[in-house]
Amino acid sequence: MNFELKVTLENDLMTLRPLQEDDFENLYSVASDPLIWEQHPAKERSEREGFKIFFKEAIASGGAFAVIDSKTGEIIGSTRFHRVKEVQNAIEIGWTFLARKYWGGAYNKSMKDLMMTYAFKFVENVLFYIHESNFRSQKAVEKLGGKRITVLENQELDPRQSTNVIYQVVRLK
Repeated sequence: MNFELKVTLENDLMTLRPLQEDDFENLYSVASDPLIWEQHPAKERSEREGFKIFFKEAIASGGAFAVIDSKTGEIIGSTRFHRVKEVQNAIEIGWTFLARKYWGGAYNKSMKDLMMTYAFKFVENVLFYIHESNFRSQKAVEKLGGKRITVLENQELDPRQSTNVIYQVVRLK
């Protein structure tokens, strides 16, 4: 089986569909909230020019999704799969953000459950690289069953961030 990055995943709360060029304005309207990036090192993503870079990278990745609220049909955020060349039998889930009104409820867990259920059809491990000061994301991944496995300082895997904490979720057999 081949892990296809461009898929559509859905449940009662949301649809994850491949990100498209014409999603920029709707997604930027979500990302322009500075509090979304408060614990992230790339705070410039709340500004148009900073978000353009993020969005361009997302499109180029081939694994980015628009997150759409099933009730309203509106884009409420984005997330991504990323192949992990350095680790056999793993995929990374990351670059996730949601509009603040969707924080603290079922949406993040539901989104990650969709992605992990799909990913575990193909790989044994799901990895999350989270900046050391992004405690909100660390707690969210721990609630999903993620276990902190290491800290990478000045790593080559993701040069945009100086220190990442890596969490791993392993498929239970």
